[in-house]
Amino acid sequence: MDDVEKAILISFDESGAIDSELKLQAVNFCQKIKETPSICSLCIEKLCFCKLVQVQFWCLQALQEVIRVKYGSMSLEEKNFIRKSIFSMACLEGINDKMCVVLDSPAFIKNKLSQVLVTLIYFEYPLIWSSVFVDFLPHLSKGAVVIDMFSRLLNALDDELVSMDYPRTAEEVAVAGRVKDAMRNQCVPQIVRAWYDIVSMYRNTDPETCVTVLDCMRRYVSWIDIGLIVNDAFIPLLFELILVDGLSEQLRAAAAGCVLAVVSKRMDAHSKLSLLKSLQISRVFGLVSDDNDSDLVSAIAALITGYAVEVLECSKRVNTEDAKVISMELLDEVLPTVFYVMQNCEMDAAFSIVQFLSGYVATMKTHSSLQENQMLHISQILEVIRTQIRYDPMYRNNLDMVDMIGVEEESRMLEFRKDLFVLLRNVGRVAPEVTRIFIRNSLASAISSSSDKNAEEVEAALSLLYALGETMSDEAMRVGNGLLSEMVTNLLSTRFPCHSNRLVALVYLETIARYMKFIQENVQYIPLVLAAFLDERGIHHPNIYVSRRASYLFMRIVKLLKSKLVPFIETILQSLQDVVARFTSMNLASREPAGSEDGAYVFEAIGLLIGMEDVSLEKQSDYLSSLLTPLCQQVEVTLMNAKALNPDESSLQIANIQQIIVAINALSKGFSERLVTSSRPAIGHMFKQTLDVLLQILVVFPKVEPLRTKVLSFIHRMVDTLGASVFPYLPKALEQLLAESEPKEMVGFLLLLNQLICKFSTLVRDILEEVFPTISGRVFSAIQRVVDSSVTETNTEEIRELQELQKTLYTFLHVIATHDLSSVFLSPRSRDYLTSIMQLLLHTSCHHKDIVTRKACVQIFIKLIKDWCAKSSGEEKVPGFKSFIIETFATNCCLYSVLDKSFEFGDANTLVLFGEIVLAQKVMYEKFGDDFLLHFVSKGFPSPQNLAEQYCQKLKGNDIKALRSYYQSLIEHLRVQQNGSLVFR
Repeated sequence: MDDVEKAILISFDESGAIDSELKLQAVNFCQKIKETPSICSLCIEKLCFCKLVQVQFWCLQALQEVIRVKYGSMSLEEKNFIRKSIFSMACLEGINDKMCVVLDSPAFIKNKLSQVLVTLIYFEYPLIWSSVFVDFLPHLSKGAVVIDMFSRLLNALDDELVSMDYPRTAEEVAVAGRVKDAMRNQCVPQIVRAWYDIVSMYRNTDPETCVTVLDCMRRYVSWIDIGLIVNDAFIPLLFELILVDGLSEQLRAAAAGCVLAVVSKRMDAHSKLSLLKSLQISRVFGLVSDDNDSDLVSAIAALITGYAVEVLECSKRVNTEDAKVISMELLDEVLPTVFYVMQNCEMDAAFSIVQFLSGYVATMKTHSSLQENQMLHISQILEVIRTQIRYDPMYRNNLDMVDMIGVEEESRMLEFRKDLFVLLRNVGRVAPEVTRIFIRNSLASAISSSSDKNAEEVEAALSLLYALGETMSDEAMRVGNGLLSEMVTNLLSTRFPCHSNRLVALVYLETIARYMKFIQENVQYIPLVLAAFLDERGIHHPNIYVSRRASYLFMRIVKLLKSKLVPFIETILQSLQDVVARFTSMNLASREPAGSEDGAYVFEAIGLLIGMEDVSLEKQSDYLSSLLTPLCQQVEVTLMNAKALNPDESSLQIANIQQIIVAINALSKGFSERLVTSSRPAIGHMFKQTLDVLLQILVVFPKVEPLRTKVLSFIHRMVDTLGASVFPYLPKALEQLLAESEPKEMVGFLLLLNQLICKFSTLVRDILEEVFPTISGRVFSAIQRVVDSSVTETNTEEIRELQELQKTLYTFLHVIATHDLSSVFLSPRSRDYLTSIMQLLLHTSCHHKDIVTRKACVQIFIKLIKDWCAKSSGEEKVPGFKSFIIETFATNCCLYSVLDKSFEFGDANTLVLFGEIVLAQKVMYEKFGDDFLLHFVSKGFPSPQNLAEQYCQKLKGNDIKALRSYYQSLIEHLRVQQNGSLVFR
């Protein structure tokens, strides 16, 4: 072994036994050898004598690199030497009377040799080396080794150059075209003849060689003359190979692959149809009914589905009546087997079941009425849909426990089913009655099965029924003609043995909810609906995911049926007694999953039921008291003992209180403001007492943010429920909320104030004047870091919270100004913050990145000008405000900010802002007259004089659109004059 061979072996070593320094030296040594002029001679010599596969691979790779990189600079003699040597190796010929050992090497070496040959073909065929393929053919008589090498060469040519399945450069596409054209003209017929002869000769003695040849041939069918394959010799041979029972499965599958390539070849639709008809494909149908896991069955399944796809495509493209009839006959012949394949065989990933079936269903839309065989096909399509949407039983436990595998499988299936349900809808439009009968029968079959092992079949049947409901109009569902009534009755009255299965239970409940429009019209089914949701099939299901979803769906059903449920209130409350009791027991949090608020939906449903005026006042009071009293008592007991609790007990009780507030909050949603304030004030009194109790939480746990957030949410709810009668509770509540609030909580506080202002307007002036100074102090202190919206630290959580607070502040100020409460800014304690507010609004109206926020600030200024500035020149309501508006706001916001190139007139939101800026100028002129006009014109219109005159004229007119249009053109004119810098400042 010489140094070169040693270096190659060391460079390829992956055992870890070689020192890394030595390995690096070996790699560098090999790289230097590649750069020597004699590299090609060296590689060919090694390939003749050395049997070490690492050395063989390195030499072939080096040859390929040298040809690719240096071909243009090689001498003619060197090119001839490489060509002759490589070709001799591939054909099992000697080089300088010495026999090369490469063809005795493993497959990867022979594949590399074929790639070197293809690299030569890239540069030399057909202009320099025109005989490469023709010269190879006589050597095929040497037997399987050379036949194998020739197939590898053709496969490598397809992989490296011809096939368009891989991205190609423009140069590669051009070379591929050149090579294919030359091969078609020169040698393709001889190659095809060789394929035929080899397969005929070796079919019984060496099936492996035949498989190699057929797999190679399959690649070439797409671009060679189809007549070379589709003839009286080759097609009968291929079908004979497929159909003869004694041959190897791999050989039969390879022959099927070639026929599929023939079927898939692009050609004129009428020619394709004739070809497809001539194949008599029905001969292979019987082969898919045996072992569905074999290679042969997979290949036959792919052939049949590919054939069906092509026939369907022809049916769309042919334009004669005869051709359409033939295509439909061929489809009718193949479809039953296609349906069998779809349901029983592993499908080729390239074949889209949904796409094919959708295409077939689309052809039926053109028929005025469906024939008997088409009706049969529709039934089979529905059967395929049912089979395809069925979960694999192997995932049953994963899906029930919702582990990682179960989550992935459910997500995959949800995505996969989308297209299948679209197909179901299309089938339903073409054949509505057949579809309904099929779904009815699927449900009946699922019901009749007494085993709990058929969970997947039941889930699929219920999913089909659910999907059917999605396609029905409200009217059709209400009427419930035909089979719908039967299906809904069967659904409601069935208790499946597999109901403990999570997916079955969920789709069962979802399907009932889907058909509630029918239940609304057919109230006799209400007891069955209630039973399904209230027993172990629904809210009392052992699986927490099912009971959670059942609670939510039940709440929606109560919302929908409402007054129709009055006779059943006692029954419902009795059934939910244990759920309610969980919220009145002291160990709630220990039994519920962390953060679970499932009970909220149950309490909301109860609130909707007992909050109706159809329920008598006496009963309503009893129901509400039986719920609120124990909940409030539990809170009171916890608050009383709060100081004695250790940290673990305290966190448990805090979690309990959170859940209780959520429950009461949800319960109150069923009670309208009119009921609790006007018609039944006694009910309102009960909610006020509850509010009193819950507000104590802020006193006892002043720094527990989750509790404060929940109490805040309840106050929001009580504002809606109690209306103005909530006022006596607000000062104390707001004081406690404000006492410990962080920036994030301050957002919630401002939102509560916004709600109060929007609901009660000027009635909240006193409350607002009381809290506004504290709010201003806190907020301005907090947002100091983000006043400039270009702040770079936007990635931290704190900065994001402060930006959210700032955004909410703008909304808050806007709500105050637009609800006639601007006097709040002028109260004695608030005046200290007036300058800060004005500066913030000014800066924002000029520079904020969010255009909508800028617009809100301009609108605030417009309202303040209207509120605080009289038309007469008497005493100013707000000293200094007029001069601030004229000298600062007008010039900075209405002129300079608009002149800036960042103000884009092409943006829709910016145009709306511009409209407000123009309106502000109109309002300033109305209030300040020439004081405003003279200052504004002097700042903005240096020349020529007529610009100022035209602006004044438009401003004094009544056409705001004309003013806006003129001002835009004026700004664009001034931008050109200033040439990018604000020279007018």
